[in-house]
Amino acid sequence: MDLKSMLKLLLRLCVLFSLFLALIVPAFAQSDFEQLLSRNSKLIQKSSSKTIGPVLQEIQNFGTPAAEIFLQRWKEKKLYYIKKTKQFVYALKAPTSDDGIKMMMLTNVETGREIGFVPAATVKQVKPNSGVRAKIAAALVPFQLTSNDPALRIASLKALSRDFQQMHLLPLRRAIESEMLPDLKQKMEQIYVFGVIEFSSDTAEVIEAINSLKHDLSLNVRAALNPLLSSQIIVSTTLPKGTNLARIIIPEKTVKHPDGSGGRPTLFDSTKPELSYSDAYKMMEDAGIAPTFITSKMRDEFLIKEAVNGQIGSFPISSLNSEEKRNLAYQELVNGGKAPVLVSEDARREAVLSAVFYAIYDNPSIEVTNAAKDVLKGINVRVALYKFLDLFIDGMSLASIYFLAAIGLAITFGVMRVINMAHGEFIMMGAYTGYVVQLVIPNYTASIVIALPAAFIITFLAGVVMERLVIRHLYKRPLETLLATFGISIALQQIAKNIFGTQARPLTSPAWLDGAFIVNDVLSISNIRIAIFCLGLLFLGLLLYVMKRTRFGLDTRAVTQNPAMAASMGINPDKINMLTFGFGSGIAGIAGVAIGLFSKVTSELGSDYIVQSFMTVVVGGVGNIWGTLAGAAMIGSLQKGIEWFNPSNTLAAQTYMIIFIILFIQFRPRGIIALKGRAAED
Repeated sequence: MDLKSMLKLLLRLCVLFSLFLALIVPAFAQSDFEQLLSRNSKLIQKSSSKTIGPVLQEIQNFGTPAAEIFLQRWKEKKLYYIKKTKQFVYALKAPTSDDGIKMMMLTNVETGREIGFVPAATVKQVKPNSGVRAKIAAALVPFQLTSNDPALRIASLKALSRDFQQMHLLPLRRAIESEMLPDLKQKMEQIYVFGVIEFSSDTAEVIEAINSLKHDLSLNVRAALNPLLSSQIIVSTTLPKGTNLARIIIPEKTVKHPDGSGGRPTLFDSTKPELSYSDAYKMMEDAGIAPTFITSKMRDEFLIKEAVNGQIGSFPISSLNSEEKRNLAYQELVNGGKAPVLVSEDARREAVLSAVFYAIYDNPSIEVTNAAKDVLKGINVRVALYKFLDLFIDGMSLASIYFLAAIGLAITFGVMRVINMAHGEFIMMGAYTGYVVQLVIPNYTASIVIALPAAFIITFLAGVVMERLVIRHLYKRPLETLLATFGISIALQQIAKNIFGTQARPLTSPAWLDGAFIVNDVLSISNIRIAIFCLGLLFLGLLLYVMKRTRFGLDTRAVTQNPAMAASMGINPDKINMLTFGFGSGIAGIAGVAIGLFSKVTSELGSDYIVQSFMTVVVGGVGNIWGTLAGAAMIGSLQKGIEWFNPSNTLAAQTYMIIFIILFIQFRPRGIIALKGRAAED
């Protein structure tokens, strides 16, 4: 025998010896954990999500590191069993032997020690499906909750939040006691409370958990409490005693409230009655306390079925030409036992009124449902308050946009009495200025800082040019200024289309304006809205300073109140008109940059705001900064309030708003804050 043959023989002896150790030795020295696996061998080998629960519970209760590793390997499909002994092992592929036999390296599931190499044909892989792996992942959570790795504990909490089971209560409580990180401990306590509410059988513990959520407005809290108030409708002849009664139902009269109770609808309640007469009678039929209701169609089908030789009983078919005759023929069938009793509509209604319809809470504990109702009532009140606050803030946010868009128009219209239909195009020019600046300066924060003064300068100059070339020749002719500025508006839109095209251009806000300021799950305010609101307040302060503390503001107010007297005092009204028109146009340009940050920048951008700008000026009071602010607040709040009633139709909201404003002007034609003195007389 040569050396090569001797080596092959030695290798085969080693393999046989390893197989002997794997097959024979464990049979004489099985540990408790291996005995557990042996008892459940068949369920583990051919596992399903419906049958694996008790096995997982037993492995979880065993609680050793070996049990955790076993579950992890099982989940990762690294678990095998030896075909002859059915013993479970961990196996990894090993290099193929010299004679071409595929080999596997086996490891003991209890000790983690290597058993040795065996032919791959002697073992078989355990392949759990996705449902079983999900169950195994849930069983692993208690082990992960006490892991030394915080990341693993966080991952286990995420798994619990998605799929909490009753078996997790005790391990989670133990993990809370040993957790040292405050934030992680708080998350554990929150999940534990939800678990107690759903699975605990201790009424006092459940009530304590419910009461601990009274100050939490998150959706998770409402999702946890609402199932406690679920109920089912029952019909009977008498009202039962000793049950957790949710509500008494009167068909087509009472409605169901969110807390499971019932009552008659209020004047502002849009909820439909919970139970109709037909549904109520159907419930009586299903309960066996009322005969089947036969409709006219069903009656006729019975009659046709019993027709023989042109006769239905003693009635010729030709004579059944009225409802009364058909009912008589059908009654004959009923008397003969060939058809069910015919119940009239009046009889059906009387039967419904004589029955008792009620709903019983699915949770049998009155104390638990009362606690859930009390907590949910308080939460719903605070949610409604925050929703109202959210609606108010939304209205003020829209008001700040209208104020920025209208303040420039208020100055020009108030001082010069010029109806500038091209005001929206100055807003559009400001937005396009911001877009061009961002093309040159890619840093969004720096580009916005530069775009604001650049937009003011460009639109200021454009306003001065427009006033010098067109407006100053049309003073005291408002109809002609309207037509002229409307033509300029169309021309500016076409110029913008020729330069930038018809496609919307992006005006990107800085990264620090992304996201929102979140107060809770009900109230959140986008950062861009906060920025525009602050910008509106900034310009309000700036305008008040300019108009009250500067010579230009003094001259402007003088020309507004009495141009002739101002001219006699050495003020040049023509120059003031030019600067005022340019100043108002420049403010419109700044408004365009702000509006472009959240709106599409197109040539029609200004058209979306020109009508609201005029309404803001007229409602607030012509030529008055505070009036413009009041008008913007009124229109913004009114529009959001109307949209709240019909959120799917914003066009209808604007229509109702215009109707309201028309009626408002009838009673207060000078606006909310009217000018005083001779300017008001003009």
